[in-house]
Amino acid sequence: MTSTEQRTTLRSRISERFISFVVWRERHIKEKTFVLILALLVGLLAGGAAILLKFLISLISSSLTAGLEVKEGNWLYILYPSMGVVIAALYVRYVVRDNISHGVTRVLYSISQNKSRLKPHNMYTSIIASSITIGFGGSVGAEGPIVYTGSAIGSNLGQMFRLSPRVLMILVGCGAAAGIAGIFKAPIAGMLFTLEVLMLDLTTVSVMPLLIASITSATLAYVYTGYNFEFFFAQSESFGIGRIPYVILLGIFCGLMSLYFTRVMNMMEKFFKRLHNPWTKTAVGCVILSSLVFIFPPLYGEGYESIIGLLAGDASSIVNGSIFYREGSMIWFLIVFISLVVLTKAFATSATNGGGGVGGTFAPSLYVGCLSGFLFAYTINHIGLDVELSTKNFALMGMAGVMSGVMHAPLMGIFLTAELTGGYDLFLPLLIVSTIAYGTIKVFEPYSIYTMRLARRGELLTHHKDKAVLTLLKVNNVIETDFLSVKPEMNLKEMVDTISQSKRNLFPVLNDQGELLGVVLLDEIRNIMFRPDLYKRLYVRKFMSMPPACIDVSYPMDKVMKLFDDTGAWNLPVVDNGKYVGFVSKSKIFNSYRRVLRHYCED
Repeated sequence: MTSTEQRTTLRSRISERFISFVVWRERHIKEKTFVLILALLVGLLAGGAAILLKFLISLISSSLTAGLEVKEGNWLYILYPSMGVVIAALYVRYVVRDNISHGVTRVLYSISQNKSRLKPHNMYTSIIASSITIGFGGSVGAEGPIVYTGSAIGSNLGQMFRLSPRVLMILVGCGAAAGIAGIFKAPIAGMLFTLEVLMLDLTTVSVMPLLIASITSATLAYVYTGYNFEFFFAQSESFGIGRIPYVILLGIFCGLMSLYFTRVMNMMEKFFKRLHNPWTKTAVGCVILSSLVFIFPPLYGEGYESIIGLLAGDASSIVNGSIFYREGSMIWFLIVFISLVVLTKAFATSATNGGGGVGGTFAPSLYVGCLSGFLFAYTINHIGLDVELSTKNFALMGMAGVMSGVMHAPLMGIFLTAELTGGYDLFLPLLIVSTIAYGTIKVFEPYSIYTMRLARRGELLTHHKDKAVLTLLKVNNVIETDFLSVKPEMNLKEMVDTISQSKRNLFPVLNDQGELLGVVLLDEIRNIMFRPDLYKRLYVRKFMSMPPACIDVSYPMDKVMKLFDDTGAWNLPVVDNGKYVGFVSKSKIFNSYRRVLRHYCED
């Protein structure tokens, strides 16, 4: 037996034994119990993936920048981010050959449109691409890729054991929660991310798997990296009740900054979409990124060093390395410089992703929030008001505020900030800032930076049960095709013969190209169909009528239901680029709706 035959035989035996195990599991282990076991496994694997991603980023970054000073090595700091974007773009285009950007949005899409199924390569390709992008100094974060990776781990484990889409959805949520918990050492924030951003319902079935996956991943991260917070924060200045009006103003300011960040990211995404040549995208992205990093060195990488510096009360960490900075610069230089860094961060992030890099918006939103909070307090302190605000405290609150606004996740913003820094003493102001920032951006933008793309296409799964079920329903699944068609040149006799062969009272009128021209309703010709004197004289084109509306096969189900409500029809034709496909009836939709609702809401 050759080595190839031996390997084939071995794979066949392993496959047979695994199938036997799956059958044994289905007979002896209840699904709810097995989901908890898988949640533990997902937590371990996703937590390990988060640790690996952080390690690779640190390894690449330290290897490139060891011994370099920002001022002396400024040109290398300009080149590195572009090099990372180019390498990541080459890897994605020629090795992965699949689009792995916008990881969180793709997870949302898989939940609502693809039965929570993610491809196997998503379990590792985002780690490789994002570690290159961020390690070389790309102005993005590692959190979006680790969410994509963790969700893919959960999805593929569930698919291996032939679990239903409803259970796959829970495991995808477990993977996302574990990814956030592992990368930030924040188990509560991980679970809240799944509930607020991925919009999974908190039910008796989902709560325990999410908790197990999050806690397992965070525990693994603590074991590997030690029991210390991601960003050290020591509250040396107490928070007074008299500062609450300024906290409220900060919440509004953070909401507006969140809106600005979201709008710029969308604008730049549309800009890069108009560049159809991938190499043009890479070139433009690299030019924008390198130019911004040259002018504003704090835009290099994730920006965590700047966050650590500001939370420690050290503003010099922001301006060091700038070509414009001089020792003893005026206060207003710092205010203007930080303002420009805040305003250009969204451009740097979108240029990194638009050019072909792979990264998320978690870290950029934390970065913008920290600088916004610091800028707010620092400016108030120097405009002549009789008040002294703690820049450290307000920088911390700003992180929660902008995170809540960008993600539309106030609870996650609060707990993530507290878990990242240990700033639980500021829990009340964190609550105030996050709530007000979220309320402010909701006035202008109903969807988060992740969900707006899907919401525009009607492909977003939400906590609203009715909308969620309609999103899960597809037009293709409710089309009925057992209608006999007729042609406009057919006479009444041929029409009657067709009626005698049909079990339906509705007949689509088609031309030779299969295009829908109209419909014939049995009730409308009942008074003439038994008059033989009209059989040879009356033709279909004379008594056919136009349907009240047509459904395109691409329409989302909520739009279909609106058409039924607006027209009062019971059956509507479905077309694909004008070609007749079939009919959709209210009764078929209602039956499918009840079936999906019962399955979706099952505990």
